[in-house]
Amino acid sequence: MTETPGLRERKKARTRWAIQEEALKLFREQGYQATTIDQIAAAADISPSTFFRYFPTKEDVVLYDQFDPQLIEAFLAQPAELSPVAAVRRAMQLVFEQAPAAETEREFQRHELARSVPELRARMLDGFVSGLELFADALAKRTGRRTDDPAVRTLAGAIIGIGLAAMLTGDGRPEEFFERFDAQLALLEAGLEL
Repeated sequence: MTETPGLRERKKARTRWAIQEEALKLFREQGYQATTIDQIAAAADISPSTFFRYFPTKEDVVLYDQFDPQLIEAFLAQPAELSPVAAVRRAMQLVFEQAPAAETEREFQRHELARSVPELRARMLDGFVSGLELFADALAKRTGRRTDDPAVRTLAGAIIGIGLAAMLTGDGRPEEFFERFDAQLALLEAGLEL
């Protein structure tokens, strides 16, 4: 993949991770609605103004997905002979095999909150639109096509839709989500005959 980020970027990532980690703990303990930004900032040992430098809203602290950039990077690094869907499957496998268990667990806590809190669910859908754009750009780079190519947009939308369907079903266990996501991608890769 790419070179290691510099000290400043690593410190920012650690701070963002710590804020999100403390927020998720508070949401589990006292509920999403009852938790304030001041409480999150205090738990993360930062000021509320520092919280806002990292996350514009309380919703954003839940919806921030550290895996998206890693997945895009891993996708673009896959061998050219792999089909786009096979490259997505391999990138997912690599990223989540290398992720520490605590990070994977945090990811699924985020998913559970986004599924269960109405305002988060609405914002999550906005996030999928952003994810579609991010993935369409990566898919265009990989295939040498334009981002607005209908085939690029259709495949990007199908893959994002599979991710959404996989996230919204099942019991929330990380391994079950990955199995379901991969199985659904395999159906797409095989031509998805009904």
